[in-house]
Amino acid sequence: MLAETLASLFAGFASALSPLNLLWAFVGCLVGTAIGVLPGIGPALTVAMLLPLTAKVEPASALILFAGIYYGAMFGGSTSSILMNTPGESATLMTAVEGNAMARAGRAGPALATAAIGSFVAGTLATLLLTLVAPAAAGFALRFGPAEYFMVMVLAFTTVSAVLGSSMLRGLTSLFIGLGLGLVGIEATSGQVRYAMGLPELYDGIDIVVVAVGLFAVAEALHGALYPRPAGALHRVSQVRMSRTDWRRSWPAWLRGTGIGFPFGLIPAGGAEIPTFLSYAAERRLSRQPGEFATRGGDGAIEGVAGPEAANNAAVTAALAPLLTLGIPVSSTTAILLAAFQNYNLQPGPTLMQTSGPLVWTLIASLYLGNLMLLVLNLPLVGLWVRVLRVPAPLLHGAILVFATLGAWSLRQSWFDLLLLMLVGLLGLVMRRYDFPTAPVIVGLILGPMAEKQLRNALSISQGDWSVFLTRPLCAVLAVVIVAVLVLPPLLRRQRVPQ
Repeated sequence: MLAETLASLFAGFASALSPLNLLWAFVGCLVGTAIGVLPGIGPALTVAMLLPLTAKVEPASALILFAGIYYGAMFGGSTSSILMNTPGESATLMTAVEGNAMARAGRAGPALATAAIGSFVAGTLATLLLTLVAPAAAGFALRFGPAEYFMVMVLAFTTVSAVLGSSMLRGLTSLFIGLGLGLVGIEATSGQVRYAMGLPELYDGIDIVVVAVGLFAVAEALHGALYPRPAGALHRVSQVRMSRTDWRRSWPAWLRGTGIGFPFGLIPAGGAEIPTFLSYAAERRLSRQPGEFATRGGDGAIEGVAGPEAANNAAVTAALAPLLTLGIPVSSTTAILLAAFQNYNLQPGPTLMQTSGPLVWTLIASLYLGNLMLLVLNLPLVGLWVRVLRVPAPLLHGAILVFATLGAWSLRQSWFDLLLLMLVGLLGLVMRRYDFPTAPVIVGLILGPMAEKQLRNALSISQGDWSVFLTRPLCAVLAVVIVAVLVLPPLLRRQRVPQ
């Protein structure tokens, strides 16, 4: 098994090291880092905008580009967090707390260095673990039949809805919006037209790319224009290097952060936020200088940046395992990556390693290369990223709307797609304004029709016996996990509330 894995990985490196794929990896890392540096412009938005523009690009090259953006945004997010106290995503919140305190104390350089090197260490170790975990997980998932597939998709619905957003009710509401959109068009089994309102443009269903671009790009631009964020103070950058003491305090935190972040990324109810908080709590408890931590009134502890950044990147890397082997996205960006696979008629899941093995191994190999590229890019180019932070927000929002409109128009040169894009963008604006997560909409739109197909197949095989979803061993285990995902978080929150 290990020999086969290594042989497949070396073949992936041979493909990833081709000049064209190296170029795509470099572009993805560069764009991703710049996107991560800019507050409020995340990897999900960027990948959504590029989906229509990369429709003619080879699948391997496009996925390498998107993976570079995904990784690069995690790297770059630490820069705005440390220098401006403006975390681009919730996963970089603890980096902002400690890193900005270090910047105010004149130690922005060591904070940026430990964040970049820690991200490289954690990303490389997590990619190595992903290399070993993915084939085993895919081999196990090959035991799945239609009933198990359906339960996995229900698990995806519940986990994404329960984990993303401020409340489970809001997450489930977003999910049902996506499921409703997925019902539009001609039903595959009966050939009946559903919810098309007599519009021929809707007979083929609602395009995933238009919805993704509208919900993420257009909604973000409109929200940023209507509700601008206050600008943070930009601190001067000292020399981006670490002293011997900084190294001695950082490397154990990098390893601990990787150990905490990777398992959480594998869990379909994980996400990068929880492991970063746990890593920060662990570092504060284990530190020999607890008084340095900003949350205790200090000027910032380097372990408080090193640990959470490593946990963040390890969790982000591990999140590719459930996406590739089960087809379950655990974040907004992996939901958009799921749409990217769909754009190339590829279905992440148990059979992906068998049907598109070379593509998967090329993607995994590109992660190793991307990590190295990001380290080389981030340390010397900090001055450039500081200048990028000074780009006025109105220019950014205008550019996002232009690229989103061009991308939607390039799909079919249809005025209807542009109208739909703006309507979905307005829906996304309302959802953002009232704190409804947008990723469950994408998950419902993509997985809803597939879940319906697997449900029909399972009931057809069982001759209409619904108990098949509980009596089969794997289905029963998945049902228990689904109930736990729905029931445990509210119970834990209730226990935390003081009586």
